[in-house]
Amino acid sequence: QLQLVESGGGSVHPGGSLRLSCATSGATLNYYGIGWFRQAPGKEREGVSCINYNDGKTYYADSVKGRFTISIDKTQGTIYLQMNSLKPEDTAVYYCAVDWDGTLFGAVRGGLDQKYISYWGQGTQVTVSS
Repeated sequence: QLQLVESGGGSVHPGGSLRLSCATSGATLNYYGIGWFRQAPGKEREGVSCINYNDGKTYYADSVKGRFTISIDKTQGTIYLQMNSLKPEDTAVYYCAVDWDGTLFGAVRGGLDQKYISYWGQGTQVTVSS
């Protein structure tokens, strides 16, 4: 059974940076997509970014493009989300998620219901405020 554990959240000032980590265990990630979602208070959970484990293709939501970078350390089975130039509107609980590539990318892009995602982490809080 695949398990996901996020870490790296915290509080920063606008313009600051954080790096989120998603440590995986229990199963291989071959043919999977790994992504990050976030849910701000009072809002629906939205897709932020995702990456294909095998070929490294990535996707970023327009709201984070150019500021966030997703990457994989295959030796550690860990997925990272480097977040730079953080804004108050980035404040949210960030969740790591894994599923087959097509399912995961579809959900992050918003075309597929997130209920089809098989594996979720517990979430990590990111707060951006002055």
